[in-house]
Amino acid sequence: VCDDIKARIGIDRAKGTYPGYHYMRLALGEFIETRYKVKDLAFGQLTEQFIHDYQAFATEEKGYAIDTVRHHLAILKKICRLAYKKGYAEKCHFQHFALPRQSERTPRALSRESFEKIRDVEIPSYRKTHILARDLFLFACYTGVSYADVVSITDENLYMDDNGALWLKYRRKKNELRASVKLLPEALALIEKYKDDTRETLFPVIHHPNMKRHMKALAVLAGIKDDLCYHQARHSFASLITLEAGVPIETISRMLGHSDISTTQVYARVSPKKLFEDMDKFIEATKDFQLVL
Repeated sequence: VCDDIKARIGIDRAKGTYPGYHYMRLALGEFIETRYKVKDLAFGQLTEQFIHDYQAFATEEKGYAIDTVRHHLAILKKICRLAYKKGYAEKCHFQHFALPRQSERTPRALSRESFEKIRDVEIPSYRKTHILARDLFLFACYTGVSYADVVSITDENLYMDDNGALWLKYRRKKNELRASVKLLPEALALIEKYKDDTRETLFPVIHHPNMKRHMKALAVLAGIKDDLCYHQARHSFASLITLEAGVPIETISRMLGHSDISTTQVYARVSPKKLFEDMDKFIEATKDFQLVL
């Protein structure tokens, strides 16, 4: 299955899909070798207890988070289903096994105050990579572009519409779906700041481990007490920049390149500020209504 996934990368599978299967196979191999003292097991040797034991191994001995364990178990069930369809197994193992419930986490967007602190923080000029990290973070706040995409977008991803407005259109690394967003003046200014015809990408590249370190340093420089991660910029675009400005959730979903609008709807948990604004609009719109009993 791993070899099949690798062969389909760029066709109907994103590059980021493969590592999940690869590391699941490593963990499963370690479990089989530890529990059964062999390198591999035939499908005919599987019992219903096998998947329960593997779940306990991944959770307790490997210390994986519940979402990681759930992902591993989902792959295992999928492989068993494929094996049954292709005739490698006499029955579809674990088809009635219920996956552990996925933990529900509200995406962590920045508050308006924290966003402004990051935007306005003065970073010494000699800290060039810290300035770049801050600017890449701000660009994500204004566009919703994830780290995997911001380090690969080029001039070819820029399009001008009939009204002369510039758009960023790209296929997401995560799911190959197209994301489209009209560029705000702040985003355009950042693109212009780093414009370099000798470089293929719109922005200089910061490797992910370095970006994570710079995010921690940026939080300190900006006086933000909570941890800061790059993906918060994408969440902030969805809620702080667009949703609170009244952009419809369907439009935000297209901007972010979500495959399912239910993913975007997580951001629609109303903030107190938006609640009061919406109630004011409702009161204004209904002030002339008369109640007839």
